[in-house]
Amino acid sequence: MKENKGIEIFENAPIGRAVLNNALPAMAAMLMVLIYNLADTFFIGQTGDDLQVAAVSLATPVFLLFMAVGTIFGIGGTSVISRAMGEGRMEYARKVCAFCMWSCVFVGIGMSALFLIFMNPLLSFVGASADTWEFAKMYLTIVSLSGPFVLIANCYSNVIRAEGQSSKAMMGQLIGNLLNVILDPIMILLLGWNITGAAIATVIGNVCGAMYYLLYFLKGESALSTRFRDVTLGEQVATGVLSIGIPAALGSLLMSVSNILMNTQMAQYGDMAVAGVGVAMKVTMITGMVCIGLGQGIQPLLGYCVGAKKWERYRKALRFSLIFALLLSTALTILCYVGILPIVNAFLTDKAAFAYGVSFSRILLCTSFLFGVFYVLINALQAAGAGTESLIVNVSRQGIIYIPAMFILGNLFQETGLIWAQPVADVLSLLLALYLYVRRSRRMMEK
Repeated sequence: MKENKGIEIFENAPIGRAVLNNALPAMAAMLMVLIYNLADTFFIGQTGDDLQVAAVSLATPVFLLFMAVGTIFGIGGTSVISRAMGEGRMEYARKVCAFCMWSCVFVGIGMSALFLIFMNPLLSFVGASADTWEFAKMYLTIVSLSGPFVLIANCYSNVIRAEGQSSKAMMGQLIGNLLNVILDPIMILLLGWNITGAAIATVIGNVCGAMYYLLYFLKGESALSTRFRDVTLGEQVATGVLSIGIPAALGSLLMSVSNILMNTQMAQYGDMAVAGVGVAMKVTMITGMVCIGLGQGIQPLLGYCVGAKKWERYRKALRFSLIFALLLSTALTILCYVGILPIVNAFLTDKAAFAYGVSFSRILLCTSFLFGVFYVLINALQAAGAGTESLIVNVSRQGIIYIPAMFILGNLFQETGLIWAQPVADVLSLLLALYLYVRRSRRMMEK
């Protein structure tokens, strides 16, 4: 019955209510993810050791690779399931859900093993120095043990939104992230475990978040399935999920790769520059994560409308979402800009690191007001099953445009040029996303 209420909102609720009912829980969940991401850096910063802050900044992009792979099955599965439900193909939706679950299990185990085996080459690649090496190695070794759970938590925080259960999706993320935030000060400061405590808290949070979603299915609250017997690689289940999931995840994967490259390039200016850029990226995450949640929240609604071919409802939902996204991201950007000094000061104590953090934050905030529109367009493409267009946009913002801009501007303007590469990539990628979306939507509605 709960599932039917979710679908009823997709079909008949007023547009504003339908969008906000799905978007607000997703935004709240991503806000909690943001707090979780900030917590490790914040409480490590309270130790007064900025080398540990730099180590967390180096390790975070590597850990995000787990989350990015979970996104493959989460976003891809959500897109396929929501369209299948709009078409009334429930059995197919169940098979897709089961495929996503067991893919997370097997791929997560494989990734954990690879990270542990190749830990030293990985640390060299991310630019760990002699001073940060042991800190970064300790953190990554511990969090790598939670690989399958990280994938499951990130996958099903998206997938169960496809059946209209945004609140359930939010609760799983809330439990895992809130537990991490509670454990951080206890393990880092009270017990004195420092960066080791941060890593252990991260593992416990991800395991508990994944267990919440597993219990949701085991208790029979879902119309979908996670049973191994429902897994199939035929009927275009795998290709359907991967054709959308891989382009979606490439954005996250390239974000990790580009952050790693940024850290290696910034390392030539010292560990304090690395600490500064790590904190600056977290400042812009305040706007970015909330807007990602908005985009992910509306995707199932848009996907359902595509499957049911309710084009007028689709247009109204998209229009409302774009306006809301622009207002939201603008307000958050202004809030962050006004609060730059106290925010950066909360993480960094070294004067050089603080100066870098403030300067870099101001540059990155120049284009963060565009995040909302960008993520709505990305998720609209994914909801429509536009794998090619989604691939182009995702590899552009963090790869094709950003990485060359980083090297070109870095060579011309040193550390300041490295930071300006992101705003340049933001503007060009938004223009590209808008063009591709308009072209795809016209063709889709004509058919």
